[in-house]
Amino acid sequence: MLLPTALQEAASGGSVGLIGAGLAIGGSVIGAGLGIGPIGSAAASGIARQPEATAQIQTAAIVFAALVEGTALFGLGLVFLTF
Repeated sequence: MLLPTALQEAASGGSVGLIGAGLAIGGSVIGAGLGIGPIGSAAASGIARQPEATAQIQTAAIVFAALVEGTALFGLGLVFLTF
C-alpha cells in the first residue's frame, strides 16, 4: 500500500516526487559518465597503438560519446516532464 500513496504524493507535488526526480537525474548522469569513460579509455588505447589512425578513432569516439550523452539527456528530459 506504500507505492500508491507515494505515487499520489508525487502526483500532487510532494517531496517524495522531488526526491525521486533527484535520484533519477543523478542516475542518468552517473550512467552517462560510466558509459563515456570506457569510450575515452578505448580511444586513448587505440591512438597509442596506431597513431596514424588518430582522426578515425577520434571521430568514432566522439560519435559514440554523443550517443551516450544523448541517452542521458533523454533521461533527464523524461524526468523533467514526469516531475
